[in-house]
Amino acid sequence: MCCGALLRTALWSRSLKRFVVTASDFSGLPRFPAGFELAEALTVAAQQLHDTVTPDTTLDSAVRLAVRLLPGAEYAAISVIERDGHRRTVAWSDELVGADEGPGGDGARPPYWTRLWNAPVVRLADAEDEEGGDGPAGLGLRSALALRLRADKRSLTVLTAYARKPHVFDDAATRIGRLFTAHVSIALESATVREQLTEAMRTRDLIGQATGILMERMNMDAAEAFESLVRASQRENVKLRDLARRLVDAHPPA
Repeated sequence: MCCGALLRTALWSRSLKRFVVTASDFSGLPRFPAGFELAEALTVAAQQLHDTVTPDTTLDSAVRLAVRLLPGAEYAAISVIERDGHRRTVAWSDELVGADEGPGGDGARPPYWTRLWNAPVVRLADAEDEEGGDGPAGLGLRSALALRLRADKRSLTVLTAYARKPHVFDDAATRIGRLFTAHVSIALESATVREQLTEAMRTRDLIGQATGILMERMNMDAAEAFESLVRASQRENVKLRDLARRLVDAHPPA
């Protein structure tokens, strides 16, 4: 297998880590922008997002920026919602909306999130009117603006802004939210690709080291050494990179 094929094989999606972010101001970013200030605020936000280097830091910035940018937003969180109804919260601006026990309870999704499978944005005017009783009203949050960041057949990634008063998020907030999440989605994709490529390069180097060890100790050529690694990986049901790491760790350089 050539290096290019190895590189492609090594690309894999890493699970998003759960974390909490503390409140933080963003210099140069006006709160609740309007008119010409909106373009400037979005430009600053885009720069902040594209300066992040990992998916985690992109999500960290996104929830804090959402509270600063979206008119009426007091809290923000990003969650991954599965088709089976379970969810995990991966970034939040405040503990109130942070844990999986937050809106939805016990890892379930609020009923209004169901609509996000068919629409890019859902606006909740008053959580107390939401059927099913699983909305954020139990946390003292009445309004919600849920914006889809990513979607595939199995899951959604959603940024949700919350407010304590009802009827907070109007058409203007929705338009700003759509523009903002477009930037978040692009930055998140870029950070994910960078992380995957970095991991792929590390994996390639690790496999190269393991192949070199086998070549030296077993008197094999490069192709034979690599095929030996692949067969051992399949036989032991261990990922190739993990087997390579085990071999390299067992034979440190003199």
